[in-house]
Amino acid sequence: MDLTATQAQATGQEITLRTIAMPEDTNPAGDIFGGWLLSQMDLAAFARSSEFCGHRTVTAAVREMTFRKPVKVGDTVLIHTSIVKTGRTSMTLQVEAWRRHRQTAPEKVTEGIFIMVAVDDDGQPRPLNLREAAAAESV
Repeated sequence: MDLTATQAQATGQEITLRTIAMPEDTNPAGDIFGGWLLSQMDLAAFARSSEFCGHRTVTAAVREMTFRKPVKVGDTVLIHTSIVKTGRTSMTLQVEAWRRHRQTAPEKVTEGIFIMVAVDDDGQPRPLNLREAAAAESV
């Protein structure tokens, strides 16, 4: 189901994770390894979806990953997330990675769609409680 206007407003894009790209995260070409950037985006999707639904979540799918520009050692990496759709047990998040080199303006380097599923203590899908989630987001 699509989010209601109130829920969509409550789930607007936010910076969910901020980190620094370090030398040990480079690929053989000297750029930050795409897998490292993907893992940072996955961490942000987990944090946002878990906070939104109040339960543990797992990554069910990553779709439409687009790597636009390289990230360099020393860049500040900002991961923005927004919840764009909810289902019975799942949430679809738009996740964007931005880089900022020293005092320059941030620029988008990567984006993707992450499908996160709420799970119970046994790792089985559990229904979302959207009223509870909307209240948690508005705090």
